[in-house]
Amino acid sequence: MEHDFTACDVQVLNTYFRWWYETKDVPKSQDGQGGYTGGVNTQQRNLRPLFAYLADEYEHPNPYDDPRLQRYAAPQLGKPKTLSEEFVTDVLSITAWGEERRDFETVRDHALLRVLTEGLRAEEILNLRVQDLDLQAATLVVVPLKGQRNSTDARPIPLQPSTVKALTRYLRVRTTHPRAESSHPDSAWLWLGTNGRRPLRYKALYQMVKRRADQAGYDPDEVTPHSFCHTWAHDLLDAGVSGENVMAIRGWSSPAMLRRYGADQASQRAINAVHQLGDRYR
Repeated sequence: MEHDFTACDVQVLNTYFRWWYETKDVPKSQDGQGGYTGGVNTQQRNLRPLFAYLADEYEHPNPYDDPRLQRYAAPQLGKPKTLSEEFVTDVLSITAWGEERRDFETVRDHALLRVLTEGLRAEEILNLRVQDLDLQAATLVVVPLKGQRNSTDARPIPLQPSTVKALTRYLRVRTTHPRAESSHPDSAWLWLGTNGRRPLRYKALYQMVKRRADQAGYDPDEVTPHSFCHTWAHDLLDAGVSGENVMAIRGWSSPAMLRRYGADQASQRAINAVHQLGDRYR
């Protein structure tokens, strides 16, 4: 059957989709952390064009037209957890500029944490080049991960004053890194590894966030680099920044992303907004 898709009928597809659901979909969608890679629902959508083609070209009965085909909905996404203001402040303080915190690793980690608070995804941060920074304008440019560096889809990200200061200090200590030499092939990458190592990869960023959280006295299992994205969305919405502007900064085209990233503290923001109205009747 592996070489003849016309042998696939409703019974075969139901068996296959059930196997996919039980072995791949359930653990991801019920892990409590929002894990979801598409699952059986995506498999069904991806295979639909194939069986439509077989029906047109080979007159093979389309199993998708059969009411006996068992259909699976997309799993519910896990609810994201927004980091508290105390958590972010305490973790930043671990690497804050000071007399004994001017080494390359500490200064770099502080700049990384600051950039995480600007709402960038880990992949976007790790994809940054030095040329993407415009610190005089307090912005950096995020290039689409699948696009060219001269892509018209690149978008500017506004930076907080403390982030600009942290990046300025990092660029200064970065000049001591052997891979920062203009002749080195890695010199364009913004984030370089410790002890002269290659540019940072996700595992190193992930471990850094966990380590700094632990040093600040928090459970490292409660945070990942992506936690900062949800926190950023909440912070801006809570401060009164419009959903339209939040979507523009993050490059979202669908309001569904705004709802997802702002979901955790939506009720609290609504309460705060109503409290700010004060007395409505006197």
